[in-house]
Amino acid sequence: MSTMSRSRASLSPAPSERSTLPMGASAEPGSPDFKSLDQPTREQLLNHFFERFKFYTSLCLGTSAILAVFAFLFLIPFVVEPAIQTILAEFVPEAGICTVSEHVHAETLTNCTWASCREGCTTAHTKCHKIRVNLARKPFVEGALVPTEWDETDLKFLINPEGCGYPPRVNCSVFASDYAGPRAPKIFPCYYSLTRPDLVVARYSWESTIRGLILALVLPTTVFVFSLSVLAYWHCRCCDRACNRRVHAESFASKEE
Repeated sequence: MSTMSRSRASLSPAPSERSTLPMGASAEPGSPDFKSLDQPTREQLLNHFFERFKFYTSLCLGTSAILAVFAFLFLIPFVVEPAIQTILAEFVPEAGICTVSEHVHAETLTNCTWASCREGCTTAHTKCHKIRVNLARKPFVEGALVPTEWDETDLKFLINPEGCGYPPRVNCSVFASDYAGPRAPKIFPCYYSLTRPDLVVARYSWESTIRGLILALVLPTTVFVFSLSVLAYWHCRCCDRACNRRVHAESFASKEE
C-alpha cells in the first residue's frame, strides 16, 4: 500500500506543471494549449518592479543626502565663509589706482605670518611673497599718468579677498611677476575695502561672490531636503498617514450611510 502511494505521489504533476484545460482534456507542458497556474499576473509584475525601483531609488537618495551634508560642510570654509567675509568687507565696485611700494620674498614660518598669495588656503607656507602698495582712491584709467599724491601708503596687497587659492586659477609666482616683477606696470587697477582700510586686492567680482555663495547654500540644501522628503514619504508611516489622511477617511462609512 505504501508502495502504491509513493508511486502515485511521484506521478502527480508539480504545481507549476498543472494545466487549466477542461476535465478529460490533456496537453503536454511544451504545447501551446498548456498554461501554468503559477504564472504572475501583470499587476504582480508591476508591483515587483515598483518594489525594486523603490529599493534602488531609496538607496540612491540616501547616498545623495549623506553626500549633500558632507559637501555643505566642505563648502563652508572654502566658499561660504570667504564669501561672507568678502561681502562684509564692502569692496568698491570700481577699481582704484595702485603702485607697488615694497616687495619681499620671505622664507620661514615666522617671516610668512601674512602673504599676498598662498597656493592652498589650509596649509602653512615657509616661502611667500609680501607685496605692499600705495593707493589712490580715484577710478583707474588705462594709460593714465602716475599720481603725484597717494591717499594711502604701504597697504597689504592680496591676490583676492581670501589671499589664497588653488592652481591653476592661482599661481603665486606668476602673480608676483605680474605685479612686482621687472616688467610689471607702474600703476595697475586694484580694489580697496570700505570697512577694512588696510586691505587691497587685485581680483574682485561682486557677481561671482554672490553666485558662489548662493550655489554653495542652495544646491546641497535642495538635494538633502528633496532626498529626505521622498524617503520619509515612502518609508515613514506617520508621513504616509498624514499625506493620505483623506484616503483613509473615505474608506470608512459615514453616519448618513
